[in-house]
Amino acid sequence: MNLPNKLTLGRVILVPFFIAAYLMGFFWVALILFCAASITDYFDGMLARKHDLVTNFGKIMDPLADKILVYSALCLFIESGIIKAWMLIIILAREFAIAGMRAVAASEGKVLAADLSGKIKTVLQMVAVIVFLLGLSLGNQEKVMLIGNIVFYAALVMTVYSGCEYIIKNKDIFSM
Repeated sequence: MNLPNKLTLGRVILVPFFIAAYLMGFFWVALILFCAASITDYFDGMLARKHDLVTNFGKIMDPLADKILVYSALCLFIESGIIKAWMLIIILAREFAIAGMRAVAASEGKVLAADLSGKIKTVLQMVAVIVFLLGLSLGNQEKVMLIGNIVFYAALVMTVYSGCEYIIKNKDIFSM
C-alpha cells in the first residue's frame, strides 16, 4: 500500500478516536484529531497526483474517508443541537444522488470525476466543523459558533449548487 493510501486509511482510523474524544467532552482533542485527519486529505491527493500513485483504492476510499469524517462530526453536532437534522439530510441527499449517478455511469464503463465545486463543498464543510469544534473548545464561545454557522450555511449552499451542477453536467446518465 502506497503512502497516499495509508494517509487515507489513517483518516478513517482517526474517526472513532475523534468521536470518543467529542463524546467525552474533550473538544480540544477532538479538534486536533479532526484537523489532523483533514490535513491528510490534502496530502494524500497531492502526493498521489505528484508521484503518479493514483490507485482505484484511493479513488474510492479518499472521498469515502472524507464523508465518514465530516458526517460523523455532523451527526455529533445534531445530537449536541449545533446543527439541525434537515441540514444533514440535504447533504446526504446530494451524496446519495451523486453516488447513484456514479454507480450507473460505472455500470456503463464511464467515470464521473469530481468537480471543483464539490471539492469546495468538502473544504467548507471541514472548515465549518473545525470552527464549531474551536467554539466548543472555547466553552461554546458565541462569536466563534456564529462564524461556524455562517461557514456551514455557505457549505449547504455549495452542497446544493455542486449537486445541481453535477446532475446538469452529467444528465446524459439518465438516458442510458
